[in-house]
Amino acid sequence: MDKIYIVGAGGLGRELLQWIKDINEVKPTWEIGGFLDNKLDALEGVECDYEIVGKNSEWIPKEGEVFAMAIATPKDKEIRVNELKSKGAYFPPIIHPTATVTPFSHYGEGLIMFPHSKLSVNSRVGDFVTICSSGVGHDVFIDDYTTISGMCSILRNVSIGKRVFVGANVAIAQDVKVCDDAYLGIGSVVLKDVPKETKTFGNPARFMPI
Repeated sequence: MDKIYIVGAGGLGRELLQWIKDINEVKPTWEIGGFLDNKLDALEGVECDYEIVGKNSEWIPKEGEVFAMAIATPKDKEIRVNELKSKGAYFPPIIHPTATVTPFSHYGEGLIMFPHSKLSVNSRVGDFVTICSSGVGHDVFIDDYTTISGMCSILRNVSIGKRVFVGANVAIAQDVKVCDDAYLGIGSVVLKDVPKETKTFGNPARFMPI
């Protein structure tokens, strides 16, 4: 059984710890090694049953170790992933037992899927995509390092680029394209294509450069 380390001891990391425990209850899959965080006091004053065992920037992956990326900000996620991948790290998919993934759903390395999230038929996500209890409709494409926050609705045939952050309760209409490095603010209702490095807010969504 591989030992798994969670990269990032913030709120997302502590949630991910619980989802890994839930997976292990259904089928023992990983031995939990604890957290890696460059801020060694990140858990100070926080109730948690695992500790930070080292800095992720200094960790040298060993045989039998795997990793879970618990950083939500896409650009920071990409930096930390590349840092560990350059030293041989592997990130398995972490898919909660209540999540829905069809036989015709496709995903890359390091996928994170929270409870009751959905990746529908003929949808594809790249590497290190995080889906936090949201629904992804059919024939959707989501590129590398993108984070989908909770309670989002992504309708059919949507295309989302690299390093996009989708805030909570965002709705994206069918056939919309969201380009790289966009930031969709909480509650945005996105009815038309979003240019690269653009922030959205409101209903219907209004655009502004980042």
